[in-house]
Amino acid sequence: MSVFRGQYHHTIDEKGRIIFPSRFREIFSEEYENKLVITTWDQYLMVFPYDEWLIIEEKVAHQSKLRREVREFQRFFMSGAIDCNIDGQGRVLIPPAFREYAQLEKDIVLVGMQKNIEIWSKARHEEWRKHVEIDKCADIIADLGI
Repeated sequence: MSVFRGQYHHTIDEKGRIIFPSRFREIFSEEYENKLVITTWDQYLMVFPYDEWLIIEEKVAHQSKLRREVREFQRFFMSGAIDCNIDGQGRVLIPPAFREYAQLEKDIVLVGMQKNIEIWSKARHEEWRKHVEIDKCADIIADLGI
């Protein structure tokens, strides 16, 4: 199974379409029939191959609906998700509400996150990079034996 990795600076066109990097398109084409799911998260969008999304849905379905956090997670993350396809030219249409939520206007950054992709506005991604505290990640890296 291939993974999504790397950062790619792209643009979103006036109709709200983005072109995925060729490596991402290859993975979607060869392994996922060009089917994906997009949802909102923490000021950016998350893109999952359709099959990976089904795994998430199954895991969430087994959580207790009596827990407030589970219901809120479902309302925010799960209920807002949309199914999409990559068209023959390698483009994906990002709905207007999603573009507004993530402030996607022209310059964007696509971030490979192994099993999913993040779509950021360039400005928000640069702001995040200014404030990331990489030292807090040291324990995770150490736990991996690196």
